Amino acid sequence: MSPVYDSRDEAQLLSGMRHARQAIGRGELVVLPTDTVYGIAANAFDAGAVTRLLQAKGRGREQPPPVLVAGVSTLRALVAEIPEPVERLVEEFWPGGLTIILPAQPSLSWDLGDTRGTVAVRMPAHNLTLELLEECGPLAVSSANLTGRPAATTIDEARDMLETSVEVYIDAGPSETGIASTIVDATSLVGGSEPLVRVLREGAVDRERLRAVLGDLLEPDPPLPGSEATDDSGSQNRDRREAATDDEADAAAGGSA
Repeated sequence: MSPVYDSRDEAQLLSGMRHARQAIGRGELVVLPTDTVYGIAANAFDAGAVTRLLQAKGRGREQPPPVLVAGVSTLRALVAEIPEPVERLVEEFWPGGLTIILPAQPSLSWDLGDTRGTVAVRMPAHNLTLELLEECGPLAVSSANLTGRPAATTIDEARDMLETSVEVYIDAGPSETGIASTIVDATSLVGGSEPLVRVLREGAVDRERLRAVLGDLLEPDPPLPGSEATDDSGSQNRDRREAATDDEADAAAGGSA
């Protein structure tokens, strides 16, 4: 079995981080903690590594993975443009649980799958993962699970599903919230005739907080199911949103126009 390193033990952390850096450099896969759920990571600029990531999860190129970055400077290098409303979102919610889809920088030499010219980007609020991002550069990261199964919130859940397809597992204990990031599509803010930010999945950052930053640039809230929304139906709808996995995020990254 692939080794598991407990990041709460200093000796194991040093060995695990060294092994993880080496594995990423060789185009292999690493499972690491984030502030949402555990993620399976690969070098975003290694097409073979990204293909291995998709294969490990049991999916195809039509569901490209999001990209984690260490900061705004890396975001600027990956996207064609950062509109002013997106700058406000980044200032308010990064690092944290907000994934933003924008048109990708066309000059980049990478292949994340069928992205249709977009990229989904997030800066996680987890020091260990940020350290790897600083040292290794942008990482293609999807939830550490097989497609169709819940995202892993412990290292054991990730290991049981992904087994030896991953070279290194970094354990940081149970995920703090287990709630995946919110995904917004901001592509229409770049040259679109009708600028509007769409929420593709509501997760760690709710619509109320987004609207406080974006105002009318955020799409109208969707109607609750049924003709008369009750407190129970609203709660059920919220529970369904929070249970969503990063599989939806990956599909959104490739399906946005």
